[in-house]
Amino acid sequence: MNIFEKEPRIHRDVFVAPSAAVIGDVEIGHGSSIWYGSILRGDVNSIHIGSGTNIQDNSLVHVSRANISGKVLPTIIGSNVTVGHSAVLHACTIEDEAFVGMGATLLDGVVVEKHSMVGAGSLVKQNTRIPSGEVWVGNPAKFLRKLTEEEIAFIAQSATNYINLAQVHAAENAKSFDEIELEKMLRKKYAHKDEEYDSMLGVVREIPPELILPDNILPHNAQKAVAR
Repeated sequence: MNIFEKEPRIHRDVFVAPSAAVIGDVEIGHGSSIWYGSILRGDVNSIHIGSGTNIQDNSLVHVSRANISGKVLPTIIGSNVTVGHSAVLHACTIEDEAFVGMGATLLDGVVVEKHSMVGAGSLVKQNTRIPSGEVWVGNPAKFLRKLTEEEIAFIAQSATNYINLAQVHAAENAKSFDEIELEKMLRKKYAHKDEEYDSMLGVVREIPPELILPDNILPHNAQKAVAR
């Protein structure tokens, strides 16, 4: 939705869930996803989101015209960032490949550096900087420990997982009511039964190729399935 003269700029392959709201001066890069119930409100300032980033369900991203120190504060979220469910991001900066846990709140002027993590439910106070490679948790959030190599790799994998999952949801949301009802009927008809039970009845069940998941619900295959 536009507001005043401001309008969102969203790459064509971004998944914006039907119940999400993207308002005003918001830019979202390719491969990113905005999940169900989330609100991105770029009214008094701007929101910029890079590529491959996921803003999960019921999260709120807002901005600030100016804080107590008089600074103009947009919200900037880098690439391959994971923002967990119900997080609140207000006039802050999150660098590439950082992780914000579920229910965390980041206040004005916060900077979360690359390869760092904010724990679930944490409150990060104004103008706090979380250095690269660190985990911060609590209310107010404080340094807990260094991230392990496995955890840093997990952040990147989390972003990839959501890129793939967004493609599935986008394909499902694009289907018509009739297509959805047909697939439900076919799944019921060809549902896999216990092999011993089937053998007693002399039944041989074959699953049509279009019902094998997840290939049939990815965008490049969905059109083929519909064409049949």
